[in-house]
Amino acid sequence: MATFRLLLWDIDGTLLLSSGAGMRALEVALTRVFGLQGSLADIEYAGRTDRWILRQVFAKFGLPATEDNFARYTAGYLAELPAQLAGSAARVLPGVEPLLAAAAGRPGITQGLLTGNLRGGAEAKLSRFGLWRYFPFGAFADDSEDRHQLGPHALARARAHRPGRADFAPDQVWVIGDTPHDITCGQAFGARTLAVATGNYSVDQLDAHGPTAVLRDLSDAPAFWRVIEN
Repeated sequence: MATFRLLLWDIDGTLLLSSGAGMRALEVALTRVFGLQGSLADIEYAGRTDRWILRQVFAKFGLPATEDNFARYTAGYLAELPAQLAGSAARVLPGVEPLLAAAAGRPGITQGLLTGNLRGGAEAKLSRFGLWRYFPFGAFADDSEDRHQLGPHALARARAHRPGRADFAPDQVWVIGDTPHDITCGQAFGARTLAVATGNYSVDQLDAHGPTAVLRDLSDAPAFWRVIEN
């Protein structure tokens, strides 16, 4: 009987570094949409959802967190993001592209996204480097502001993408990310978790949160597959 694995990837700090393009796009949109200026450098964003980040911006600048304001700010951000990505030093992290390509052709492997990005932001970032094509489904900030609620959305879409082929029980699912929030997000729905120290957290800091495994980066493909297919 075939063994199936579902890989759910984080984006920022795991697949690529956007070199601050997202925060700059938020700052530009803040001015264009609300006529306000100010740095967002003091807002914690690693591992958070975009909608959560927008709520912190509203609180900082005294803006009502209404659905209309969320919609207006989101539209402004997504309109500005491609230009900020184009003008930045954004880059794909070592080993990522060949790993995604290998996973796409590997029997029994299905891969999608589990990210705090809005879907439009995820598409903009990954399309910039030709990586969007590897992800036929995912769970995004559009689904929930709380990252811990995203796992069931990703599972439902994975099952719809592979009808009759795999149920994707928790021990078949890997959440791959670079922050403690990625680890706890996977743990929240019983998935295995692979933490990679390619963002703002060290191997030891990530290991303290109890992931299934930790890698320094994704440049060692055999080490990655030993973890995933164990």
